[in-house]
Amino acid sequence: MPHSPQEKKRVLARVRRIRGQTDALERALNEGVECAAVLQQIAAIRGAVNGLMSEVMEAHIREEFSQAADSPNVRERQVNEMVLLVRSYLK
Repeated sequence: MPHSPQEKKRVLARVRRIRGQTDALERALNEGVECAAVLQQIAAIRGAVNGLMSEVMEAHIREEFSQAADSPNVRERQVNEMVLLVRSYLK
């Protein structure tokens, strides 16, 4: 989770844009907009969510690895957590 005020503000702005995109998608579906336009909106939402995930993941990785590990076991645990995080993101 982004902790600095700037990072938090940037992430919340992304979330609000995604909310706007999903609201627009809902309106398009209610209005019977053609499939191509709906698919394009869905792809834009997916891209926005991927961008949000990337930004939050980067902040998490920077935070985790900016702190010096007390021992090799701690560093190994941090690396394993990052591997699991990246694997779950890529599913």
